Amino acid sequence: MKALTYTKSGTKKGEITLPKAVFGVEANADQLKDAYNRFLSNIRTNNAKVLRRGEVSGGGKKPWRQKGTGRARFGSSRNPIWRHGGVAFGPTGMENYTKGMPKSMIRSSLKQALSVKADAIKIMENFSVSEYKTKNVISILDKIGAEGFVLIVASQLDAKFIASARNIAGVKLLAVKQLNVAAILDADVIVFDSAAITELEGWLSKATKTAKAGYKK
Repeated sequence: MKALTYTKSGTKKGEITLPKAVFGVEANADQLKDAYNRFLSNIRTNNAKVLRRGEVSGGGKKPWRQKGTGRARFGSSRNPIWRHGGVAFGPTGMENYTKGMPKSMIRSSLKQALSVKADAIKIMENFSVSEYKTKNVISILDKIGAEGFVLIVASQLDAKFIASARNIAGVKLLAVKQLNVAAILDADVIVFDSAAITELEGWLSKATKTAKAGYKK
């Protein structure tokens, strides 16, 4: 698999062969789905919260006497079946939605996602601009044909480039170690710098070391 390369100004330079160990992996749809859903679950917040019976104000007085009224007995107006009562079994704000995944599977999923999107990958020498101007970054992206949702992955980003690109709609900047399956699969174009490709290959090609545990008597 080959990818086009560009200078930092957006001029076409040539093409390079992407490492097969990272960009030529057969994809497993079920694993990619699990990795995608894991990312979404791990960024989910638990802001939803309801008031339970003990947290609703009022209800300290028994609505009516126990017997003799012909009505059902109640001890509090904050019963969940009453209007303005507490909510039973609702979210408490303490839910934990995070999902785990073995490191080897995370690396494998990233390689599969990158292989699926290999045709959308472009390489630049580095990401840098001479001044704090968003239009300069937009001009570079236009020159290399980066349209839609653009994911920029760099080994090291220039401070001026970050400030100039972070407010562009549809452009996301990530370091190599911040890559995730969702960002890769959602991107229309993925732009790496040359140093990021080297760092990515070294990171994702790590062999998983399995520790052998023994019991001591």
